[in-house]
Amino acid sequence: MSESLPCTRPDIRLFGTVDQQMVSEFLRQQAEAPTDRALVLELWTLGGDADAGRRIAQEVRQWQRAGQELYFFGKSNVYSAGISIMAAFRRERRFLSQDCELLIHERKLQMDLQLQGALRSCATQVRNVLAEIESGQRLERDGFAELVEGASITLGDLQARVWEKDWYLAAAEAQHLRLVAGLVA
Repeated sequence: MSESLPCTRPDIRLFGTVDQQMVSEFLRQQAEAPTDRALVLELWTLGGDADAGRRIAQEVRQWQRAGQELYFFGKSNVYSAGISIMAAFRRERRFLSQDCELLIHERKLQMDLQLQGALRSCATQVRNVLAEIESGQRLERDGFAELVEGASITLGDLQARVWEKDWYLAAAEAQHLRLVAGLVA
């Protein structure tokens, strides 16, 4: 069942890079937000740190479990780490501005690995990097599963799309795939 966005004047506004500063800003605004009514979180981002996005998403999940009614309102761009934040909201409480564009892609890693020394030590370094990659893949899969819950696209279909290339998705297509409940003019 789809609900409508309770208002277009958000209680929490996050914009810019998803990073530690955005986490701090979210926590500040969360502490000041009223608790006696439904709240709207607005997000505009070109992406950022996946783990900072996960941190905000975890707060959203806990807040919802505590009984707070929360709505997501993505404006213009919700890219990359912003998708992790959006996914934490129930599908029926996710809304986008009509001009919004989503970017869904695999987690990315940038690292220089220099091996030098005893082979056993080098092998340990390689295993540690592989463990980091495997952890990232697990977190990515869990986030994608949360995003598609209740949607008309399966986890496997979403993964196939993003493994082929970064997926830029217009708001109307996101609504058609039931990733969001509705669009706001």
